[in-house]
Amino acid sequence: MAKKAKKQQQSAGTPATVALAAAGVDFTVHAYDHDPSHPSYGEEAAEAMGVSPERVFKTLVADVDGALTVAVVPVAGQLDLKALASAVGGKRAAMADPALAERTTGYVRGGISPLGQRKRLRTVLDASASSFDTIRVSAGRRGLEVELSPGDLAKLTEAVLAPIGRG
Repeated sequence: MAKKAKKQQQSAGTPATVALAAAGVDFTVHAYDHDPSHPSYGEEAAEAMGVSPERVFKTLVADVDGALTVAVVPVAGQLDLKALASAVGGKRAAMADPALAERTTGYVRGGISPLGQRKRLRTVLDASASSFDTIRVSAGRRGLEVELSPGDLAKLTEAVLAPIGRG
């Protein structure tokens, strides 16, 4: 009976929360009311949850030398595309086409999680994450964030830690 309840609980989650539960890591899900008119998904999440924007990370998909790459940076700043390219041994980086990012990850813009993506992409986590015990990233849906340790996030996504954020 307990096994069935656990399976139902997992099926009610997002691919990100299901992946976290399957990995057995500690995490907390935080929900908030998403306002479609807000100009920034990440800033909206930080404001709605009352958390410093340095601790809330956005998931961006970039094209580095023809390969899609995930960048996880604080919502308080921006992605440094040159630094991202350098972190993965590339030469040039540009933001990926949003429709391609959605198809490849299986998530919609504003809800792309670095976890549980349809296709595993190489991932770079901004080095500033390591200064916090926990950070928050999208749980795979607008209005839903997951809080976990940066070490667990890096391990589960096989992320490289590098200074890729600025500002």
